[in-house]
Amino acid sequence: MHQSDADGSALLTSKEVGALLTAAVQHAGGELVTWTLDHIDANPAQSTTATYSALIDWPYGRREELLGVSARASGPVDTDAAAEIFADGQREVAVWIYPNDPDLPGLARAAYAESMAEVCNAHRVFRVPVTPRQLSLEMIGYRPRRRAVLRVQAGSEVAYVKVLRGRLFDDVVTRHLVLANAGVPVAPILATTDDHLLVLAELPGRPLAKAVFDPVDPCSAEALINLLDSMPMRVTELPRRPPWSDALGHYARMVSQAVPALEPRLEWLIEQIDGGLYAIPPGNEPTHGDFHEGQVHVDRGRIVGLLDTDTLGPGRRADDLACLIAHLSTIQRMNAAQEARVHTLIRKWVPVFDSRVDPTELRLRAAAVIISLATGPFRSQEPDWERETAMMVGSAEALVRQVI
Repeated sequence: MHQSDADGSALLTSKEVGALLTAAVQHAGGELVTWTLDHIDANPAQSTTATYSALIDWPYGRREELLGVSARASGPVDTDAAAEIFADGQREVAVWIYPNDPDLPGLARAAYAESMAEVCNAHRVFRVPVTPRQLSLEMIGYRPRRRAVLRVQAGSEVAYVKVLRGRLFDDVVTRHLVLANAGVPVAPILATTDDHLLVLAELPGRPLAKAVFDPVDPCSAEALINLLDSMPMRVTELPRRPPWSDALGHYARMVSQAVPALEPRLEWLIEQIDGGLYAIPPGNEPTHGDFHEGQVHVDRGRIVGLLDTDTLGPGRRADDLACLIAHLSTIQRMNAAQEARVHTLIRKWVPVFDSRVDPTELRLRAAAVIISLATGPFRSQEPDWERETAMMVGSAEALVRQVI
């Protein structure tokens, strides 16, 4: 039974998946015209989820759709029942058409102006009631079966909708409130719904992810450390989320499965990183858990907002600072001026981070985060993903070589 492809990764990245997509679309009443692989989430030996951009002829006309498919080594799980189950030989896979994601029941409401206007009016998200025609919806990010974020605009007012899995929803709201109640600048909650939508106000300022390219420093390294250190000790009472380095082997497998030629280099990295970190205790500082330039808002040199508090918990400050270094070190598709600007910031900020945490630990943890990020170009099916993946692995190697 598909022993060589238990997790479905070969099927979902091959042309053979076309027959499955054709059958699923016909079952839904349409005809598949064309399709291309859009995004892939692989969990080696366990499961694979992929999305496909498709052109479909429906009885009412032709339109672009996003199709999702999940395959699991252990067979379908409970939530797969919310999708359509199709058999490929002896394997059963779950297929759905966006926005009917089987693990994100609220997405179908959040994705359409008619239903989103009802949510906004029921919870008074905007100053005055809105009609569907007054709403502008934009998908900011979608990880199939995990989460989605949409931007909702009515005139000059903007809100953000996080679409979450049911079992995580209450925990995410609790974490957000822990920081809000401590005065950390997180976005105010405007609404929560029974189908797991979390509606947040827009933060002031601009994302640090854009401001890092400005000709002046967007903020100081000390301000970033102070933001993290302002998180209350209550965070340490939340369930511990393992640091990125704990999943190093998992991400390295994902990368080497996508680019087998990198396997020897990844094995060397695992040996160096695990060997350097194994004796370090887990730590009990309040940590953000996924701290990078996309999570921070700045305004005229000051930090004015913090996003995505889903990963809060006890840990080591080096983890948060390493996550930021890793992300800054692997920004894709910069021009020469942008690259020079980011490298200048890294050279300014890292010595300050070194004074707050152990410099060797910082670099080893940053290298581990880079390996997790190296799954991204393949996952997003970027045009030159193999070269980008190899460059990221090279960045991790450069950090490790600084301290061995």
